[in-house]
Amino acid sequence: MKLVCSRKDLVDAIDFVVPVAAVRSPQPLFQSIRFEADGSNLTLLACDGEMWAQMTLMADVEEAGSVCVQGRVLKELIGALPDGPVNLTVEGGNMQVTAGSSDWKLMAFPSGDFPDMPEFTPSSAVELKVSELNSAIDSVSYAVATDNSRAVLTGVMFSYDGSHLQLVATDTHRLAVTRLSKPEMGEPINAIVPEKALRVMKGMGLDDNESIRIELDDTRLVVDAGNARLVSQLLTGSYPQWQRVVPEQFTRTWTMDRAELIDNLKRTLIIARDSSNRICFGGDNDHVTMTARSEEKGQAHEECAAVSDNGEIEIAFNGKYVLDAIQSFKGDSVVAQMTEPSRPAVFKPSDSEGQEHFCVIMPMSLS
Repeated sequence: MKLVCSRKDLVDAIDFVVPVAAVRSPQPLFQSIRFEADGSNLTLLACDGEMWAQMTLMADVEEAGSVCVQGRVLKELIGALPDGPVNLTVEGGNMQVTAGSSDWKLMAFPSGDFPDMPEFTPSSAVELKVSELNSAIDSVSYAVATDNSRAVLTGVMFSYDGSHLQLVATDTHRLAVTRLSKPEMGEPINAIVPEKALRVMKGMGLDDNESIRIELDDTRLVVDAGNARLVSQLLTGSYPQWQRVVPEQFTRTWTMDRAELIDNLKRTLIIARDSSNRICFGGDNDHVTMTARSEEKGQAHEECAAVSDNGEIEIAFNGKYVLDAIQSFKGDSVVAQMTEPSRPAVFKPSDSEGQEHFCVIMPMSLS
């Protein structure tokens, strides 16, 4: 294999496929990227055994061929090279990478056993703007579980009933829900999509005003965007009955400036990190106080102006959870709805602009 391609195009392709490659795997193939050169194209493919990401770029191919190279090493190298043409040549067990005065040889190995992208026949599909999808993903992804003990919680519940698109994520300590009114967007769907697949989807490099089509069958999801393609296994299992944890009524409400609350939380968390990010919130007429204590660092006290409706209450939350939620919101103000210190609270933007979006957060002990 011997070719010349644009460094920028190569960086874009590597940035898209590398997140799919396994960080650790007993099979070295899954930590690599397959390079396949033919005609005037170079195609990069990564796979971790459950997900595939592929991108094709233009290249001046002198000799066609296929080879595998460790993905993350290559990403680091290509990202550090100067702009301009990059020469890739495979000889023996090495890929030679030259650009300007840089000349590298990276270990390579045959690609014959690398798993091809699977065939796929969709049974349902939805299509929406890239900006809408990315906003919906950002509004819930922070609440996805990182503990693999319950695999379904490492994904986002993705559903469409013919009129509304709904995304739900929870790690059992918090619950994020976003719901968009999207009539006649496609066929009804109900799937648990790995959060990793949604992150890779956002890296396709599509313009915000472009449309993106998501196709599914019973076991897989596919997104085809011309030169980029993503295939992912769906998560299997029953998603929790999340509606049960959403409070049906509230007796206390705070409305606060979103930017001011973010600043106060960031400062308070400097101390709260020593106590599992626990921040005590107290409502008092026209403001909300935030306090935290550390045996080694001291105490923090912040105040945020608020419009209160029966908001005289003391309640504690993981401050990082509150910060994650309100940073995902749009608009200038945030509403916190509560009942008692031991009951979950709901945080949401005061103006959702046609998008229902909220986060349920379980309280922590005040002591």
